[in-house]
Amino acid sequence: MKLLALVYRHYRWPFLAITLLSLLSALLGIGVIAFINQRLITPVGEPLWMLAQLLGLIVLLLVLTLGSQLALTTLGHHFVYALRGRLLKQLLDTDVQQLRTIGSAPLLASLSSDIRSITLAFVRLPELVQGSVLTLGACAYLAWLSPGMLLVTALWVTLTMVVGWLLVQRVYAHLHRMRGAEDRLYQDYQAMIEGSRELMLNRQRAQCLYAEQYQPNALDYRHHVIRADTYHLSAINWSNIMMLGAIGLSFFLANGLGWADGTVASTFALTLLFLRTPLLQAIGALPTLVAAQVAFDKLAALALAEHSEHFAGQAPRPWQHLTLEGVSFGYQGGFTVGPVDFTVRRGELIFLIGGNGSGKSTLAMLLTGLHRPSAGRLLLDDQVVDDWHAYRGLFSAIFTDFHLFDRLLGPQGVDPALLDEWVARLEMGHKLQLEGERITDIQLSQGQRKRVALLLAIAEQRDILLFDEWAADQDPQFRRIFYQVLLPRLKEMGKTVIAISHDDHYFHLADRLLEMRSGQLHELDAQERASASHDVVARLDLRHSGGSHV
Repeated sequence: MKLLALVYRHYRWPFLAITLLSLLSALLGIGVIAFINQRLITPVGEPLWMLAQLLGLIVLLLVLTLGSQLALTTLGHHFVYALRGRLLKQLLDTDVQQLRTIGSAPLLASLSSDIRSITLAFVRLPELVQGSVLTLGACAYLAWLSPGMLLVTALWVTLTMVVGWLLVQRVYAHLHRMRGAEDRLYQDYQAMIEGSRELMLNRQRAQCLYAEQYQPNALDYRHHVIRADTYHLSAINWSNIMMLGAIGLSFFLANGLGWADGTVASTFALTLLFLRTPLLQAIGALPTLVAAQVAFDKLAALALAEHSEHFAGQAPRPWQHLTLEGVSFGYQGGFTVGPVDFTVRRGELIFLIGGNGSGKSTLAMLLTGLHRPSAGRLLLDDQVVDDWHAYRGLFSAIFTDFHLFDRLLGPQGVDPALLDEWVARLEMGHKLQLEGERITDIQLSQGQRKRVALLLAIAEQRDILLFDEWAADQDPQFRRIFYQVLLPRLKEMGKTVIAISHDDHYFHLADRLLEMRSGQLHELDAQERASASHDVVARLDLRHSGGSHV
């Protein structure tokens, strides 16, 4: 299995040491059977001394078996810990566009269900290893006693294992389909949680989601999990009964056909009884290992970034202008932004306007380096950008669907004077509760959450600030403060500000006014700016004059 190969590659010497310990445990188990065969079936020597020897061997077998299983389980948990960290680091290094292509539901399923499946597999792995090693050792001992009886018994047990494996293969197929149904269920859960308000208002939509999406997916999941359990239980019971048959077969061969004496037959029966539990445990462990392989394949199929131990990036160098040269970006649906030719000069206050779906947010993603251009190039002071991590270090951004973190971070820690100034400017002194650099309560209104997001962006002390409809959730008074006080203050601090906005009565405050139209970028001249800034007044005049048809 790929999973075991990966464990071996990362933990070669511990894995080999644990395998050797398991081998010693198996050999000792066979030694206990040989001791019983040679000393106890036909008593030889002092009874108390033989009992003491037997107890000593059993205690040593217990210590070795438990030690090997605990060591392998511990190694497995170390591997799962490293695998989870590796997966999260890959996720952090993967481009935003790729994460959106994958979708949040498969990612959450992999971080929870897939990792859990791999963890369970390592809990059951010692049973498989122990059973396999014991079986090989027992076969060698039985071959020494009677090669002919071993051959027939081995064929019987092989048939048992082959049929058991075929049943387990069916388990694998259904687990694979079950895992796909689980991804769809996570999407349904996400829709129900994130759309709870809309679903509460529209019960028809709630019923449709429940009956036409969730229930078919849940029924599909139930079907495959029942089938997987059916084949799993069939494999266990088949193996259990066939192992009892193997014991009967060994006595038939010895006593019925005269292939060996009764002592050898008893040893065969004792060995098969001894192997019965490890073999059944091994077969029982196979579905969890198969599920882990399915989970591992799912993780590999996510196509995340290559793993790197370090968080790439360096402090961005000083700059004076940023240029998009023939930059374009296309979506699978066919909408394309660009080609865009555009230069941002340090310290500018730029407003970006445009209708819904015009490409404003896509341009913002290109500017910040979160989307890689499908054509064209970005230049920083006439040098082509190739270190994207360092380039992104120029920006702090607040998008419309922002996530609010609860920790203030700065390049060398948070500047207390800067923090105090902006807490006061944002009028959040009575709302924020700080413990050092951590905000203890972020359960705020959307407008207040945006103010906290702005505070976090200021604390980062990046050169360029990008705001995507930041003022949309502010009351009229604070919206005016944002445009007339906060943005000029940021410009005084030497920041370059790019604000996506629909607040046309503040357009005159921008150094430059840019408009996106159907994926194309245009800079408005003085006359166009004046027209754009008076649109609201014009609409109000038309409304008052009875021009409601416009």
